Amino acid sequence: MRGLLWVLTLFALAVGISLAARFNEGYVLLVLPPYRAEISLNLAILFFLGGFVIVYALLRGVALTLSLPGRVREFRQRRQREKMFDVFHEAARFIFEGRFSQALTKAGEAHAAGQSPALAALMAAYSARRLHEPFKQKTWLDQAAQDDPKMQSACLMLEAEMLVATRRFDEAIVLLKRLHELAGVHIGALRLELRAQQGAGQWDEVLRLVRLLEKHNALAPELAQSARDGAHRENIRLRLGDPGALRAYKNELPPRELSIEVARDYAQAMLKLEASDEAQEFIGARLEIEWDAPLVRLYGLIRGGNLLSRINAADNWLSRRPDDPDLLLALGRMCLEQQLWGKAQSCLERSLLLADCRDVHLELARLFDLTGRAEEAMAHYRTAAEREE
Repeated sequence: MRGLLWVLTLFALAVGISLAARFNEGYVLLVLPPYRAEISLNLAILFFLGGFVIVYALLRGVALTLSLPGRVREFRQRRQREKMFDVFHEAARFIFEGRFSQALTKAGEAHAAGQSPALAALMAAYSARRLHEPFKQKTWLDQAAQDDPKMQSACLMLEAEMLVATRRFDEAIVLLKRLHELAGVHIGALRLELRAQQGAGQWDEVLRLVRLLEKHNALAPELAQSARDGAHRENIRLRLGDPGALRAYKNELPPRELSIEVARDYAQAMLKLEASDEAQEFIGARLEIEWDAPLVRLYGLIRGGNLLSRINAADNWLSRRPDDPDLLLALGRMCLEQQLWGKAQSCLERSLLLADCRDVHLELARLFDLTGRAEEAMAHYRTAAEREE
């Protein structure tokens, strides 16, 4: 449709020019003594336009002829760039395919040809890391930083990943600190630093990083919970030799971070320190919030302190949970320690009916030993030994 409009326009223009020339009676007088020539104005205009076209065509032909060597050179360079661009893309493809040896070769070719040299050097460094060739990786990282200073952050990140992968955590942390100073808040670097701090055993730093990543919604809740629990449990373990420091740590612990796993470790630490009253108070309060079988068992292992108070508390829980084998085992142990032989036997035997457990057999064997029933004690000892095998 557009072509038809152009044809109609040209025809209309030709008709218009023809009509205008028909009514144009002007002429042009050319004088070059002793000659003179007189031609119509229409013919003069026609000669002028024709001459212009001919001169333009000649000049254009000369210009194209003179520029031909440069055009050929530019064509070859363009073909070379396209070829190297394909090589660069092949290097990227090989990386995603996991063919790192081929990727390293292609990235080196792209770098040598000047095709995004800094990025090609980074690709080569990444491939070298996956091939476990640290010397080549370091060489390519230095080359990338030299080719483009803007690549310094990427180089630091890649080198830190290599250090973490080779368990050189302290060196990785130093590099990541430099990266934070250079790039500010960097979520990927924070995640990597979390791994490095875990490897280095810097648990307070682990907690700081987990909280920071959670603030930016950059860590899955399950991973955050696992990392946080691990850090708290390690901090509790490190403070086992200092009861004051352990109590202070627990008091400073945010309530939402006191998970059941952390509570178990703290309770066990209190038992090891023979802090009976504190262990009783802590476990009792925790069980009122969240019932947990391992904590119930620990409650039954507390020695010393107010034993009758613990038995009363267990009786109250038992009224609400009459078929809890772990609670029955804990109550049986406490009654055995208090020499309430009948009640201890009743609780332990009910626990055994609900769950055939080696610990229950051992407690029954101990009970029968203390009450002079050697044959029954031996039967439970044998059963416990079989459970152990």
